[in-house]
Amino acid sequence: MHFGMTGEHPYGEKTAYTNYYKKMKDSDLEQWPPKFWKFHLTTEGKPAVEVAFTDARRFGRVRLVDCPGADIRKHSPLVENGPDPVIDTDVFTEEYLRGKMKSRHVPVKALLLDQTMISGVGNWVADETLYQAKLHPEQYCDDFDDAEIAKLYEAIRYVCQTAVDKLGDSDQFPEHWLFNHRWGKGDKGSSAKLPNGEKLAFITVGGRTSCYAPGVQKKSGRVVATAKVEPVKLEANGDGDNKTHRKKKTARKPALPENDGPPAKKQKKQQVKVEDEPTADLGTGRRRSARLRN
Repeated sequence: MHFGMTGEHPYGEKTAYTNYYKKMKDSDLEQWPPKFWKFHLTTEGKPAVEVAFTDARRFGRVRLVDCPGADIRKHSPLVENGPDPVIDTDVFTEEYLRGKMKSRHVPVKALLLDQTMISGVGNWVADETLYQAKLHPEQYCDDFDDAEIAKLYEAIRYVCQTAVDKLGDSDQFPEHWLFNHRWGKGDKGSSAKLPNGEKLAFITVGGRTSCYAPGVQKKSGRVVATAKVEPVKLEANGDGDNKTHRKKKTARKPALPENDGPPAKKQKKQQVKVEDEPTADLGTGRRRSARLRN
């Protein structure tokens, strides 16, 4: 199962763990099958156990693989994945991470999200590890020195192991984690700061939103030049005015004509009357969009 952003795995008459945003409401637990269910089943044993898979935003995926549980990672799609930082400690070593980073030329955030390199590191986990290691998400992965790579390796192990130890219950995550303060982006009255006063910023790298603390995560090498700065809300306590701050756009001036003479006079269009010709009703047609789709 891949839970996406809002996937959950509730059991009948059981309290579900938290997802990234909120716990399930009591009213949701009383309803069965639960709201937004995609499948639900009941075991044949006594007592029977009811289980479901819910996903409000439908980013999750479920695959049925017919094999013994011990062999599940030998089958697609898991066989294509990289080592798990918690389970595969004999494979996921500092040397392994260094080799992958030095052999690629992509932003380090993009490398961490590549499941063929490291398995199980999603968007918030990648941001958390980079914050703990004090590394900038835009910097190219082959521009970090050995000391920085060592810090990143320890941060990956620490964040992933802690999340597993807490059984994925975000209410139990350490208070100093970036995770606990990143979800209010753009909300009215939300703070764009950590408890220690560090300001947060949001950028888009490789199509994914990255949250980081610019005062802590300094650039020490080359960075990708195509990152998009996203707006955030600032507190109205002297550091801002609760207005959305966006990067200003500058208008380009039109090119000047090559000659120095006066501009050419605009010629009047000649109207030509066409007789005895059939006229066709021309529609407006489809309007083409210049927007890039994700």
